[in-house]
Amino acid sequence: MEDWTPSSWTTKPIKQDVVYDDREGVQAALSKLQKLPPLVTTQEIANLKKSLRNVALGKAFVLQGGDCAELFDYCNQDMIEAKLKLLLQMSLILIWGANKPVVRIARIAGQFAKPRSSPMEVVNGVEMPSFRGDNINGFAATAESRRPDPSRLVSAYFHSATTLNYMRASLSSGLADLHSPLDWGLGHVIEPSIKEKYERIVSRVKDALRFMHTVGIDTDRGVETVDVFTSHEGLLLEYEQSLTRLLRNPLTTTPQPTASYYATSAHFLWIGDRTRQLDGAHVEFFRGIANPIGIKIGPSMTPDELVRLLDVVNPNREVGKVTLISRYGASKISQHLPAHIAAVQRAGHLPVWQCDPMHGNTQTTPSGVKTRHFSDILSELRQALEIHRAAQSFLGGMHLELTGEAVTECVGGAGGLTEEGLSERYTTFCDPRLNEKQALELAFLVAGFYRDMDDVEGMNSI
Repeated sequence: MEDWTPSSWTTKPIKQDVVYDDREGVQAALSKLQKLPPLVTTQEIANLKKSLRNVALGKAFVLQGGDCAELFDYCNQDMIEAKLKLLLQMSLILIWGANKPVVRIARIAGQFAKPRSSPMEVVNGVEMPSFRGDNINGFAATAESRRPDPSRLVSAYFHSATTLNYMRASLSSGLADLHSPLDWGLGHVIEPSIKEKYERIVSRVKDALRFMHTVGIDTDRGVETVDVFTSHEGLLLEYEQSLTRLLRNPLTTTPQPTASYYATSAHFLWIGDRTRQLDGAHVEFFRGIANPIGIKIGPSMTPDELVRLLDVVNPNREVGKVTLISRYGASKISQHLPAHIAAVQRAGHLPVWQCDPMHGNTQTTPSGVKTRHFSDILSELRQALEIHRAAQSFLGGMHLELTGEAVTECVGGAGGLTEEGLSERYTTFCDPRLNEKQALELAFLVAGFYRDMDDVEGMNSI
């Protein structure tokens, strides 16, 4: 890729750019970042690429989830553990339902910046810059707080590093040990049906582990820990460029090791629906990095544009290199997904297909509160699974905005949260998230879809 460099994106038009008044501060922050060590390793990235290749081939399932927008304050023990435990619980349920390994990717340790529909907003009758995320400006509704501050770029690095450090320490210390999944705790989840289903699955896992112990094959560390990869939207290209490194490719088998450019701020980065222009800066940056990447696709994406975009970011048609994160909405998925699948199949690309049932289903209540209905989220996931099976394609995973906290931001679910109850604990600084109870229920229902479909296919084959 001779015409690409980590800075070649600067020659392209850019969307969602941040304009700083303090240009000297920007250069000082970027210089500092360039001297700091990578946040993730090339071997970890290579491991994720191999796992996503299996997802693209239908041999595994990817669960990606976390906060809509992280705050620096979320870098604390309780919140990190709550997110990890929720992803681990959900993945156990999905392994049981889909009968496949689950690749776990968290929206964590870097998901600070958010694209906004307008650079300005009105707060209490005063127009001011929109809150763009903790690595850009502050949430407090004052002119000084909302001023983009380049020192926040360095703060973002160290908050990411601290979060990653505690994640790795927790996982290596037995947080994910399958010998004691009941120790994960169900927190505030008190719905009897959910607890009973989870405990039945746990009981089956324990039976399997007892059998493995009896026959002497339980010494593999795979039952004591798991990989949880990190991800965020690669929105601030100055930050991503500063953490891009030319490093040896761990998959190289030739006598002379080859090197590739890796974005080392996370294992997995994605391009948002607002920044996926074919001639734009974000596509230019993403086409040159060796990481697995994601692309959000919505109703405004034409099938031809999707194929041209894949040709640009993955010209060698590497299997699983690109994850297509579809976000249409429950009422629109049937109009767009079949044509997108068909176009990609004709072009010979084999990406990971992932359903984001959150962003296309955002609504605003009469009182002006953003929310999402659990029934719409579930409907889009069910339709995605059915459409992919009909097209002889694989729905490789789901991409969720969720939290391990007992928030009240999405309507519905077994708990019956209503619009009137949203104000009880509505804490998101951007988009509404599933709480722990709703996320676990969703995992059980999606696992049930797989079980039901496998049962139907088994009957049809008799």
